[in-house]
Amino acid sequence: MSSSKPYNCVIILGPTAVGKTAIGVAVARAFNGEIISADSRQTYRHLDIGSGKDLADYAESKDGAAVPYHLIDITELPAEYNVYNYQQDFYKAFKDITGRGKLPVIVGGTGMYLDAIVRDYQLVILPENKKLHEELEATPLEVLAARLMELQPDLHTKGDLLEKDRVIKALEIIEAKKNGVDSTSVQRPEINPLIIGTTLPRPQMWENISIRLKERLDGGMLEEVQSIHDSGITWERLEKLGLEYRFCSQFLQGKIATKEELFEGLFIAIRQFAKRQETWFRMMEKKGVEIKWLEPGSKEERIAQTKEIIASHPELAS
Repeated sequence: MSSSKPYNCVIILGPTAVGKTAIGVAVARAFNGEIISADSRQTYRHLDIGSGKDLADYAESKDGAAVPYHLIDITELPAEYNVYNYQQDFYKAFKDITGRGKLPVIVGGTGMYLDAIVRDYQLVILPENKKLHEELEATPLEVLAARLMELQPDLHTKGDLLEKDRVIKALEIIEAKKNGVDSTSVQRPEINPLIIGTTLPRPQMWENISIRLKERLDGGMLEEVQSIHDSGITWERLEKLGLEYRFCSQFLQGKIATKEELFEGLFIAIRQFAKRQETWFRMMEKKGVEIKWLEPGSKEERIAQTKEIIASHPELAS
């Protein structure tokens, strides 16, 4: 999904453990930006070590001033924070940042959150209209697409006209609005992102994952999970958070016998997660989302590449 309109934000995406935050912070410092996190677990307070918040990265340092960040530490367990909540909170943060003349720099690896913003997911609990749904299901896609384009000529993502379920959902929302049901509480702002992807060769990524996992375990991740449980959060809720929180909860309950087994099982699970993230980003590209992938290299080299790409777009670099 390339856009002929001027870009008004930057997205830095990629799998886990490839240095997205460092790149995003460098970009924000260089281009008068503020970070919007796109990480599903960093929204929760107290999930610090296991979610890799690394808040020190945003603080003032020899590299520059502190960088403001958004959508981190905004909700409490045991609440369920979902993609609809994220989309609504993102729109508010985006409007706030751009309203102050700053550049939104979105950083993260939660594919569904990113996709919901880029491809404008129509998220709404619709009143049941079985007759309309059956009628739309029975109508050929090309007829539905033409109807949608007539009703919504400024459609953000023309590639969605190729997906019948999304066309049907959009038409159902239009019909619901006619009957007084609004699809969102926050109106979507104009979002035209320059999307930059970063990844590393698998052996290097696996090494980064291993080093980071050891640092987190040595840095008190098990104690963090135990403390959250002691505060009243059930093991079941913690396990639902996945990866570090699931494996650490199982170890603390005695379901995983040794720290060696914990490390090995979690190391495998995080590698599998990274592969799924890469698969999601490829799917976004197949749906028409344009991602400019950086050449693999050191963190400093990739920061330089990113700055060069952004600087070639005057609307972002001004």
